[in-house]
Amino acid sequence: MLILTRKLGEGLFIGDDIRVTVIEIRGRQIRLGIEAPSHIVVLREEVYRRVQEENLKAAAVEGNDFERILRLWGKQSRHDSESSENSG
Repeated sequence: MLILTRKLGEGLFIGDDIRVTVIEIRGRQIRLGIEAPSHIVVLREEVYRRVQEENLKAAAVEGNDFERILRLWGKQSRHDSESSENSG
């Protein structure tokens, strides 16, 4: 971890195209300005962590998920065969 001291109005670059600037200092809080290209996502840490947790939950497979998928797929396959029989 790089630790820096910056004063009001000072900043730093991350790579060639991300600039972080100290905008305001108020007591124990600072406001940072972040300039980055639009294709780079900038999130507060707590939001980033919440997104990661939700992604892990969404990617998790439970034991009965496969059974549900097979049942749904079976219903869809039967529906497709019935549709083709009725149209032909």
